[in-house]
Amino acid sequence: MKSIKISIPSLIENIKIIESFIDNAREKFSINEDIYGNIMISVTECVTNAIVHGNSLDGSKKVDLELHLDDNQVKFVIKDEGTGFDYDHLEDPTSTENLEKAGGRGIFIMKHLSDEVKFEDLGRKTILTFYM
Repeated sequence: MKSIKISIPSLIENIKIIESFIDNAREKFSINEDIYGNIMISVTECVTNAIVHGNSLDGSKKVDLELHLDDNQVKFVIKDEGTGFDYDHLEDPTSTENLEKAGGRGIFIMKHLSDEVKFEDLGRKTILTFYM
């Protein structure tokens, strides 16, 4: 299994670093163009959540991103240093009372664009899986 890691301070402008990381991984590992867009949106959304909600935009806290690749799938593991969250009781962003809200769609989007989304360590660790 091939893998690469990166760690960034929890600053929103570091999303550009994550985008470059994904672009470089696509070239290095020949990640399928069909899933590239889904990966880019899901991983950047997840890292944004880790920076904003997990680490509360605290630049002294890190977000770790790992990529694990084998023959038939690519996994991204995103970890923050926050307190976690209750991922079993999220509001439905498609319900009428939530349609006008500015946020609350990130995990919904990740679940629809990834083949598998798993939360561990009280929600401080997210694993996004994409099948090749």
